[in-house]
Amino acid sequence: MKIEINPSALTETKWYEYAVRFLFGGLITSIAGIIAKEYGPVIGGLFLAFPAIFPASATLIEKHEKEKKEQAGLQGPRRSAEAVSADAAGAAIGSIGLASFGIVVWKFIPYHSAWLVLGSASIAWLMVSFVLWWILKSR
Repeated sequence: MKIEINPSALTETKWYEYAVRFLFGGLITSIAGIIAKEYGPVIGGLFLAFPAIFPASATLIEKHEKEKKEQAGLQGPRRSAEAVSADAAGAAIGSIGLASFGIVVWKFIPYHSAWLVLGSASIAWLMVSFVLWWILKSR
């Protein structure tokens, strides 16, 4: 499956689908806050790193891909599974990139200015994510 950006998908998504994503993301973030309050920020941060909208977006992607195939008179379970798996791979890559961001901040924030560390951590996140995506793409 070729991974590409499709801005027209923004117009295909209904308002309530966005609401589901935001609601689910807010719910996961709230749960992480409750966990952080109970068990401390280190444990809460682990839960906050969970890709909060992934489950909602995976179900919406599956639904949209099936609808596209059905409109063309075809069955779409394989295509929808491929689309969801590509989204899952992207979420995993982004999570690994986020971990690299966290490691850079954790190791260097005590010794350098916040702006320098955040900039460096953002570059690390981008580089790690891009390299992993490139490796996955070239397979």
